[in-house]
Amino acid sequence: MITLIQLEYIVAVDTYRHFATAADKCFVTQPTLSMQIKKLEEQLDIVIFDRTKQPVIPTDQGKKVIEQARIVLQEAKKIDQIVKDVKGEVSGELRIAVIPTIAPYLLPLFTGNFKRAHPNVKLKIEEQVTEKIVENLEKDLLDVGILVTPLHEKQIIEKPLFYEEMLIYSNKNHPLVKKPVIQVGDIATSEIWLLNDGHCFRHQVVNLCDLHDLESDDLPFEFEGGSLETLMRIIDKEGGYTLIPELAEEVIPQSRKNQIRHFTNMVPLREVALVFTRRFAKTTIIEKLAEAISSSVPKHYLDKSRGTIVEWK
Repeated sequence: MITLIQLEYIVAVDTYRHFATAADKCFVTQPTLSMQIKKLEEQLDIVIFDRTKQPVIPTDQGKKVIEQARIVLQEAKKIDQIVKDVKGEVSGELRIAVIPTIAPYLLPLFTGNFKRAHPNVKLKIEEQVTEKIVENLEKDLLDVGILVTPLHEKQIIEKPLFYEEMLIYSNKNHPLVKKPVIQVGDIATSEIWLLNDGHCFRHQVVNLCDLHDLESDDLPFEFEGGSLETLMRIIDKEGGYTLIPELAEEVIPQSRKNQIRHFTNMVPLREVALVFTRRFAKTTIIEKLAEAISSSVPKHYLDKSRGTIVEWK
């Protein structure tokens, strides 16, 4: 008879591609984990993992079994969550990942209030880029992500939270500071600083301004990083400009506010959403989290009609 423990073990090995690491994550010894997986293979009369490869990989038959095992484990978790929902309980662990261009500005706004309102929810939060969040959601290493949508991923559910404007941030002596009218095409020059590849905000800026073939030859050096704060400090010192999300404006000191400009021919927006898989069971917690986040941002952020959503994929 197949057990949930056996399914948990094969999913862990598939996730970490290492028997010892999987055993450690499951809080058992490696011999115990290996014995249970071997027993499952004998029960099913198939080989689930190719142990000759390093890192270990599932066989073709094993991939199908592991895929179903993930579904079974997720469905089993729903039983406990259904009981909590019926009782009106908001409790349990919630594993959240947030992209770097949202985390430093949004997390301080809602996490404390959410935790005080729901003390029985244990929050585990980390920064990850979008691609990693999607991957970890599929592997059940995360419960929910906070990122920019739409993703156009069939297996991912998107719950939009708010819409923030994309703004121009430039050096205090740059002509953009005093330019009366700024159109999107005005910033498609080699003076623009961008985050490194892999960040959705970079791709939004590239798509908005049609920078696909642009080379920043006028910049003093190439910058490979994922921190908007670092980018703005470089601009303050070296010149040039970039785009920033509206939430970043909230934390910029008043003395630097005049370095921020809006586009005059359009209002480019990015859609920030909660994302989770179709197998996610913690529906009550998700609703409470969405409410906490939406109520923590300025009310005009909730108005989708105030501008045009810029896609990044």
